[in-house]
Amino acid sequence: MSRRKIIVSAIVVGLIVLFFALDLDKQFTIASLKANRQTLLELYASHRLATVGGFLAIYIAQTALSLPGATILSLAAGALFGAVMGTVYAVTGATLGATAAFLVTRYLFHETVQRKFGQRLAGINRELETSGLNYLLFLRLVPLFPFFLINLGAGLTRLPLRTFVIGTAIGIIPGGFVYCNAGASLATIEQAGDVASPRVIGAFALLGLFSLLPVLSAKAKARQKP
Repeated sequence: MSRRKIIVSAIVVGLIVLFFALDLDKQFTIASLKANRQTLLELYASHRLATVGGFLAIYIAQTALSLPGATILSLAAGALFGAVMGTVYAVTGATLGATAAFLVTRYLFHETVQRKFGQRLAGINRELETSGLNYLLFLRLVPLFPFFLINLGAGLTRLPLRTFVIGTAIGIIPGGFVYCNAGASLATIEQAGDVASPRVIGAFALLGLFSLLPVLSAKAKARQKP
């Protein structure tokens, strides 16, 4: 690994260690959000641009470093900015942060992984280059796949950056709206599980399957050809 990559790795690891060393993860709870909501609303009323900018910076950093707290941040977006604008800010922050994680992973490890496992990944790379958007939308829409693992895993493949950004931005809108809308009614929420009901998860899974229909249809037609 080059000196530049070692420095980047050290910075990332250092920031993650600092986050937990300062017990910042304890601030990303529903109880903490409820306790500080009025203060945050007053801050937003007095300094709108600064509050939005600060929120985006926190969301981007949290996602880029794969830290816990995305759910709380989405609820906070709804509680502070309302369901619609909260979704806009949450999706923007999550997309930019995910892109940063994707790029850092690709910069640090893509070359090594492709050199060592390139032949084994050849089929996956071909699929992602041709139908990457459909697969990524499926992964983003179905809430069974950890958000941060998709960011890191995609960076190791040959998925085009543009496809990653578009697929992420579109794919997280439904989930972002659900959580931001719930955050707008924060008083009724006791835990994150109150938002992601089985019916909601089922609806997302159905949307994810719809995103795969073009790929499945193309494969079925290919098999029918002599």
